[in-house]
Amino acid sequence: MRAVDSRLLSWGRPTRLFLAASIALGTLRALLLVAQAWLISTVIAGAFISGRNLSELTRPLELLLVVIVLRSFVAWLSERAGDRCSAHVKSRLRSALAERVGVLGQDGRAPESAGPLSTLATRGIDALDGYFSRYLPQRILAIIVPVTVMVAVLRVDWISAVIMLVTVPLIPVFMALIGATTKARTDRQLRALQRLSGHFLDVVSGLATLKSFGRSKAQSAVIARVTHDYRRRLLSTLRVTFLSSLVLELAASVSVALIAVSVGLRLLGGHVDLRTSLFVLVLAPEAYLPLRQLGAEYHASAEGVAAAGQIFEILDRPAPRSSGSVMGAPPPAAGPLSVESVRYTYPDRARAALDTISFEVLPGEIVALTGPSGCGKSTLIALLMGLIRPDAGTVRVGGVDLATIDPDLWRTQVAWVPQRPHIFGASIEENIRIGRHDATEAAVRRAVGAAGLTELIERLPRGLANVVGDGGAGLSAGERQRLALARAFLRDAPVLLLDEPTANLDGRTEESVLGSIRHLARGRTAVIAAHRPALVTLADRVVDLNLAEVPA
Repeated sequence: MRAVDSRLLSWGRPTRLFLAASIALGTLRALLLVAQAWLISTVIAGAFISGRNLSELTRPLELLLVVIVLRSFVAWLSERAGDRCSAHVKSRLRSALAERVGVLGQDGRAPESAGPLSTLATRGIDALDGYFSRYLPQRILAIIVPVTVMVAVLRVDWISAVIMLVTVPLIPVFMALIGATTKARTDRQLRALQRLSGHFLDVVSGLATLKSFGRSKAQSAVIARVTHDYRRRLLSTLRVTFLSSLVLELAASVSVALIAVSVGLRLLGGHVDLRTSLFVLVLAPEAYLPLRQLGAEYHASAEGVAAAGQIFEILDRPAPRSSGSVMGAPPPAAGPLSVESVRYTYPDRARAALDTISFEVLPGEIVALTGPSGCGKSTLIALLMGLIRPDAGTVRVGGVDLATIDPDLWRTQVAWVPQRPHIFGASIEENIRIGRHDATEAAVRRAVGAAGLTELIERLPRGLANVVGDGGAGLSAGERQRLALARAFLRDAPVLLLDEPTANLDGRTEESVLGSIRHLARGRTAVIAAHRPALVTLADRVVDLNLAEVPA
């Protein structure tokens, strides 16, 4: 981990204000520390050497109490400023990560699975709290406090100041030697946690399948093995942390002992007075304490900075290419959809998913895409959606290259029903409103009726407000597909893209859903990726992706 990560500090204006405040507060804390040490030595020397009574020491004691309270307040203020700065940076990082993953995922450039990404966006970013609220202020204190203490000691005892000048730099040297090992171990620990999170998420998602094939116990053993690996790496990292703390404590203790022996011998010889000796002895540990604490905060913030490094790697990945300026006006959806000599290959595959495909869909026409599994039907739907860009060839909308159209504007003209629609863990109404979040309640109910969901809604105890589980838990395959159709009805877009919407349905449910699809496609430009013959019957024309275009 670098001493100060400049990219983290560049994420927002509050970081610059926070650094300026940390410098000011650190300087104030150092001055208050010197004042506290001087008042303590004055009170003790006055009581035991000058023989002053309590009434004569009242003013120094009152000042000492004020200084202690002020030091506590300044420390709280510094941590509070760090927390606010951390919250701002974490929020911006999460937003940027979510936006970038959305862009990269569209073009197949985000290989991370949901588990590692969720760990990165939650626990990884949350670990930055220690970096901003403790590590950065402590780093400033580690510079200001030792310098201030040495200057103060130099004015009363130059020998002790020289000992400090020689021994204080030893602690940063030990920290640098240990830091490289800590960074490597922290990176490995974070990757192990991401693997554990990703594997556990995959197992939970496919638990029903694993149980049906009798493999759930085997996966429990795999999770136990991955957990043991993570625990082993964590303990290894903690071992380095504790050993480094021991080294820093030992170096600081030996340095303070040297100063104490020097001061004690000169006090016995009458070369320094008691107040000066006490002043030096009270300040000496404080010169090394910020550096020792810096080592501890370094370890505490290492995970957050390692996570930020991974996030920056994702943010630095090149975005999908654009083939021209982006149109700022809605695309001409009333025109034909043209696919011209399109070729596309996924980044992790050698064989092209689509190879020189050409066809055209006229306004108001329903075209079915057919062919065996793996011939590129879903890929072509993703191209028409603008989720991915072709490696060669062009997709045109009303004669305009789709690559030059703002994707968000184009998608306002498109209703999409995927083969396996994702149902969020929310109410049925919230899931339907994904089609158009600002729709009226009457429009939602019309979409429910058109999709054939009325019977389900009437059967549920809370109707549209009934909450379903993540992934549509509690709904049948047909009900999930109807919910996706309800989104499309609510969208009411001129272009309709359907990706094998009946692939997971039985014959009776398929027949019922086909009626809703027929109603939905009426009067719209529709492209249907069809594997079953029943879907093909809805089309005006058929395009076989393995053969030439075939009339219906």
